[in-house]
This record gives sequence, C-alpha cells and structure tokens, in this order.
Amino acid sequence: MFTGIIETLGIIKEIEKDQENLHVTVESDITHELKIDQSVAHNGICLTVVKIENKNYTVTAIKETIDKTSIGTWKVGDVVNLERAMKLGDRLDGHIVQGHVDQTGTCTNIKEANGSWVFTFEYDASLNNITIEKGSITVNGTSLTVVNSGLNTFSVAIIPYTFDHTNFNTFKIGTKVNLEFDVIGKYVSRLNELRK
Repeated sequence: MFTGIIETLGIIKEIEKDQENLHVTVESDITHELKIDQSVAHNGICLTVVKIENKNYTVTAIKETIDKTSIGTWKVGDVVNLERAMKLGDRLDGHIVQGHVDQTGTCTNIKEANGSWVFTFEYDASLNNITIEKGSITVNGTSLTVVNSGLNTFSVAIIPYTFDHTNFNTFKIGTKVNLEFDVIGKYVSRLNELRK
C-alpha cells in the first residue's frame, strides 16, 4: 500500500530482458535503506527488490506488468518516481494507492498557469475506468486531484514543488504514463457495470 507522495527519483541504469520478464536496475539515494523482497513503487508500479549492489538495486516485472504499464517503454537514463510502501501509523498525506496500475494514459497538453502547470491526459475509456471531478488520481505514482474530468480525459494541476521533485518535469506531449484510478471511482464504475 502506498500514499502517492513521491519520496525521491531514480535513474534507470540497466534493462535486461529474460524470456518474458524484464529486470530493471535503478540507481537511487534510498538504495542503502532498501532490502531484498521489499516493495517499491516505480512510476506507480509496485515492484519487488530482488538484488542490491552499491547504489543500485534491481526489480523484476512479469509479462502482465509489461503489458499493462509503461515499463516496456523505459530506457536507460530515464528518471522514475519512487515511493516505498507506507508504514502503519504514518500520516496518509496523499490517498490510498495500491501500486497496481489500471492502464496507461497519454499526455495531450501542458499549460503554464501563473507559476504552476496544468497537465491533461487521455486514456482508453473502454476499460471502464473513470475519474471524478476533485477526486484522486495517481499519475506515475503521484497522488493528484482531478480537474476537468471527462469521459476519457482529465487534467491535474502541478505546483512547483511537485514539478521539481517528480518526473513531471520530463513530460512532453505524447508521454505515456501509468494511471491508477481512485478506489472509490473504481467502486462506482463497477456498480454502474453491474446495473447494466
């Protein structure tokens, strides 16, 4: 379980394909605090640490993860948002995030807004995920508030701190991102499906 509050950034140092799996090695300033078998969210994808060596650690993604997330598009040198699993008793500053990416989305617009930025994303609505105006959304593991919610689109406002401390500052039009929809929104969507 995560909160969507990004702790730090990591740099992809190596990507190795092994049959249908992908081994991704990341350099991070929290590596020395990690242990084997620990869960870490990488751009919102919950992955297990399988190896630690100096400043680098390695995680493995299976085919299902590769198919449903943006991990298959990652390249050596890419910057990823990192968050370790929350501890019981900690404040929940973001929202409840499972680290299970629902689908990917695409950045369609970036607009400066008097010291902040508004990012707009589109996603495939046929998968029955929805956003709710002023509800929560996780974009690349970052807990954000939805503005301008539409059928297959939504926007988020990014303050300078978030822009500087996440990989939002690397986004361009066309950037593919991982989306985890709010648990409440998933519940409402599932209820609507069952009513049909």
